[in-house]
Amino acid sequence: MDTVNVFLTDTNKLFREGMKRLFDSSLFTVVGEAGSVQEAAAALTGASVHPDLVLIDPTSGAEELEAVKALRAEHPGMRIVILTGTLDTRLLSASLSAGADGYLMKDIACEALMQSLRLVMMGEKVFPTHLAALLVSGRAEDMGAEVPTRRKGLSQREVQILHCLLNGNSNKMIANHLKITEATVKVHLKSLLRKINASNRTQAAIWAMNNGMGESSAAAVN
Repeated sequence: MDTVNVFLTDTNKLFREGMKRLFDSSLFTVVGEAGSVQEAAAALTGASVHPDLVLIDPTSGAEELEAVKALRAEHPGMRIVILTGTLDTRLLSASLSAGADGYLMKDIACEALMQSLRLVMMGEKVFPTHLAALLVSGRAEDMGAEVPTRRKGLSQREVQILHCLLNGNSNKMIANHLKITEATVKVHLKSLLRKINASNRTQAAIWAMNNGMGESSAAAVN
């Protein structure tokens, strides 16, 4: 993978300094920083070096996410990842709706962060699986975890793939785990998206979270 130009957006200057040190000697190169999404948008206007990836902590909530949406519209080819300390499924859903390519927690291990960002640059959507578990634990009783999958007529393989999507797996990773070809994964994924009326893998993963999946992902994909 080529060098990735990164723009850091966080109110905490000390955190930004720590991120710059973390990225030293890696394929990620910090080319700019700002204290808010609004400042980032202004800095990127007419900038000589355009970042490939922007990391954002939307501390002010809805206002920042509106700015994220505007940033996405202005720079459609740029990857946007929410890197925050807030464990909030509503913020996750709102962030993805605003155009974010990932949602990660600040307490993530360094190597896991690097791998997640590499996946984002490859076109994958990433988010922590424990957010799915949090959602399930709060709503499982009134959702009826197994009913939606039966009602939608999902096959066992499609349910396995849904659990893999909750884990943020790429098609290649799913194929390796389930011991099938990537072409077969794509066929199942296309059928799955049609059945649950989702247009992409991110919407499918959110559907899975909202319908009580994620509590036993490890067992479901074995």
